[in-house]
Amino acid sequence: MSQKQDNMIVVLDIGSQWTRVLAADLNEASLRYRGHGVVASAGMRKGLISDLGPAARAIKAANEEAERVARANIDECVVGVGGPHIRGINTHGGFELGSRMREITREDVRTAVDHARSVERPADREILHLLPRQFILDGQPGIFDPIGMVGARLEVHLHMATASGSALQSTVTCANRAGLEVTEAVLESIAAAEATLSVDERELGVCLLDIGAHSSELVVFYEGAVAYTASVPIGGQHFTNDLAVGLQMPVAQAEELKRHYGHARVTDVPELAEIEIANPDPQRLRLRSIAEILEPRARELLYFVKESLRAGRVEDALGAGCVLTGGGAMLPGMPDQVESQLHVAARTGMPVRLSHMPGELVNPSYATVIGMLLYAHRMRISRAAEDNSLLAKLRAMFASSF
Repeated sequence: MSQKQDNMIVVLDIGSQWTRVLAADLNEASLRYRGHGVVASAGMRKGLISDLGPAARAIKAANEEAERVARANIDECVVGVGGPHIRGINTHGGFELGSRMREITREDVRTAVDHARSVERPADREILHLLPRQFILDGQPGIFDPIGMVGARLEVHLHMATASGSALQSTVTCANRAGLEVTEAVLESIAAAEATLSVDERELGVCLLDIGAHSSELVVFYEGAVAYTASVPIGGQHFTNDLAVGLQMPVAQAEELKRHYGHARVTDVPELAEIEIANPDPQRLRLRSIAEILEPRARELLYFVKESLRAGRVEDALGAGCVLTGGGAMLPGMPDQVESQLHVAARTGMPVRLSHMPGELVNPSYATVIGMLLYAHRMRISRAAEDNSLLAKLRAMFASSF
């Protein structure tokens, strides 16, 4: 196995059902798939880590598989964060630049953001992302990047994505126990958006709904910026459990039925269609019986999504509709249910394909982990550009002194 490579980015997604590690080589303009590992998650309960030992062992196993495929040592990663503890806050703040107008600097932007983030929040909340929605310069709104402009007062409207401090620390601790240093944390819905949404959708207004196993994460973009983030405590596992109880069968068998014959709309299933199942003796089962159990759960999920959007005052901001991703998005009929319940256009979001990436990963259930790679790549490029800009200014200052 080769040594660690500086041009490699590695991401870790600890889901309720699966723990995934994905590695890619970093090029100046693109990412190239290097390897991945996937194992069944352990030590998880209701979307949160409940037992550090089994969770850490699952991470270690997934990482070792990724190392084997990538032929490289992996000892650091970017980790995804999601679950019912996620909260979003919209806030704003600003400051006077002085008695006279002057040019806006990067430090001024940071100061405005610091003013906006200085709101009261529970002590256990950790900030994951500070996402400017717009800047306002001398009363002029709708500014995306004020650096270099001239004015006397700078304000910013900001979206803060926060997570439970204890949940975030449990994630970091598990990764550390598995031999991985966490270099950054990213909200999973933000990551999934990186891999599935177009620029036009973000401008027009769109809701990204990432349906995981035990919870569904949502993020709303409007005019190119994040306007709302939240989590709904219903996911794909709830659909499976409903089938297991309704049809009186093991959860594993119910999962197989859902994957192969499930549908979220009863009327789309042929009325007379049947299959034979062993439960435990062979018996005939109407396919509509499966849909009759799954459809109410789909409606319940979307009811909570609708209420969440209403609470965030963004239900009328979805000009481009709703994009479904995550494993739960693969249930046939879900886009139709979204259109019926939310009254907006809907589609299934497939992640972009990285160079040399296996076809099996071009799947909604991999949207988050692929998006994490894209996000980490974009952040690295952004920081490098900022560092280069600072270095150029220092060189100019040094040169001017001689």
